[in-house]
Amino acid sequence: MNIGTASDKSGLPPKTIRYYEDIGLLKPGRAENGYRDYSMSDVHKLRFLQRSRGLGFSVEECRQLLALYEDKERASADVKAIAQSKFGEIERKILELRELQHTLQHLVAHCHGDQRPDCPILETISGRN
Repeated sequence: MNIGTASDKSGLPPKTIRYYEDIGLLKPGRAENGYRDYSMSDVHKLRFLQRSRGLGFSVEECRQLLALYEDKERASADVKAIAQSKFGEIERKILELRELQHTLQHLVAHCHGDQRPDCPILETISGRN
């Protein structure tokens, strides 16, 4: 199938599919005319990559996961280690976002939001508080 059909079946834009090919995540065959010829296996890999990226895995982590997926003698411990690492990273980001939320909530609560020029939000951002 051509890239348009692979795009429709995978839900990924052609540009992303070409990018994945350029970085070696996908290696479609070539038709006699030299055009890319995507198989259902390629579409399945594209869906795998799309879901992996949707879970927050980096391109390199997706590369590792895809290699493990294709390795029928893999140890599930290897997959779990990658997922646990990502889970920890997400937990740290959530904590950082909660801290930011708390700080902004405090600043918004203390800003008068009227015609006065003084504003604790700007004072904090400028480092003058």
